[in-house]
Amino acid sequence: MTGKKPNSVFSTIRSFGIITIGLFINALSWTAFLIPSEIVGGGVTGAASLVYFAFELPVAITFLLVNVVLVIFGIKSLGFGFGIKTVYGIVVLSAFLGLLQQIITEPVVDEKFMSAIIGGILGGASIGLVFTQGGSTGGTDIIAMIINKYRNISHGRLILLMDVVIISSSYVLFRSIEIVVYGYVTMAVTSYSIDMLLMGHKRSVQLFIFSKHHDLIADRIVNEMGRGVTLLQGKGWFTKEDSSVLLVIVKRYESGAVFRVIKEVDPKAFITMGSVMGVYGQGFEQMKS
Repeated sequence: MTGKKPNSVFSTIRSFGIITIGLFINALSWTAFLIPSEIVGGGVTGAASLVYFAFELPVAITFLLVNVVLVIFGIKSLGFGFGIKTVYGIVVLSAFLGLLQQIITEPVVDEKFMSAIIGGILGGASIGLVFTQGGSTGGTDIIAMIINKYRNISHGRLILLMDVVIISSSYVLFRSIEIVVYGYVTMAVTSYSIDMLLMGHKRSVQLFIFSKHHDLIADRIVNEMGRGVTLLQGKGWFTKEDSSVLLVIVKRYESGAVFRVIKEVDPKAFITMGSVMGVYGQGFEQMKS
């Protein structure tokens, strides 16, 4: 398959725009649901919440200071491998946390369990959204990368262990098993939401398009979507006529745009679509050894 890459400048702007939206939602999950309900989640934001509950130091300040230290150690240990998106994520999330914590002083919902669920969903979905664009909020991710460089411990296990320690520490402050349980609920919902969003983002579909206007459809898919198209030569056994078939593989969320193109060009086109287990190569997943 061959295709034309979309404009790199537009793609970069779009990526940072999506990351910014994700960071805002993440800050909202903490400031509107978790922190006002005195629920401690995982990560550096969770640790910053503990500092806030103990000393009333704004979450944004602790979050930023801890991440600055982690980035310095990370650069010394790992080099400049974080990328601009991680630094951007740390700075912007700190700003959103500081702004929203001043505006929102009461929990949006009174029930703590609902705050834990909604906060976890929003937090997980927002992190997943940031991850899809190659971004990061730093924090325990950096710690895990540093440890993983010197010890053969999986990235996910390290983050899970740190989250458990942070959430369990809330018992020392509140002397309440209930608050610890709410923290674990938030952690579980956040993890599930991240997985669901990332799986949906990576899921791909394969389409076979039968149309007399296959050339126009192929041109629009390549030029407007930046996706490759393969032209297959076939023969209809019933009509005994030669036909051209387009093979297109796109992310599931892009399939709607493909259908719109086909409908505009040839409403009578015949289409089949099926899910594929994995797609590797340019524009999709990279093969790992």
